[in-house]
Amino acid sequence: MATKQILRAQLRSYPANGHSAYVPQVRKIVLEYCQNLPSSTNARTFILNDLQRVAWQNPHVEFVVKQRNGHEPIARGFYGCVASFCDTEHSSDLIVVNGRDKVIPLQEFEVNGVEKKVQLLLDSSGAKIKQLKRGRIVESTTEATRGIWSGLHVDTPFKI
Repeated sequence: MATKQILRAQLRSYPANGHSAYVPQVRKIVLEYCQNLPSSTNARTFILNDLQRVAWQNPHVEFVVKQRNGHEPIARGFYGCVASFCDTEHSSDLIVVNGRDKVIPLQEFEVNGVEKKVQLLLDSSGAKIKQLKRGRIVESTTEATRGIWSGLHVDTPFKI
């Protein structure tokens, strides 16, 4: 049986624009592993057994597997949607939004932990993590209130 050659350009994913469907931020996930290191055993097992199922469940994401000898296994997510304009006269114009990447080391995880980290990359937006407690200043569009106003605490009482 003859094998069909798959070209790299055929593996690209072009999501729909935001007017008709939800466009996830992740566009590509690269799984890098070493063939010889024992810390890559669970990553290799995930790639051999479960990656095809995850790829079929997420057709909008390009999955790439790289062998990096002598390096610990990592999962790298590339974020930024490529969306085209809706009207036909500008259909060739493309916009890239949020061109960030996120790297997660995989050497300490079991096979299901590797799958959870890949799912974390799929669900993440790629935005920077923002600190919520300290240093956040509340900005308001209106003037701040200056205490509680009551009609009983003024020189002339408030009449209804």
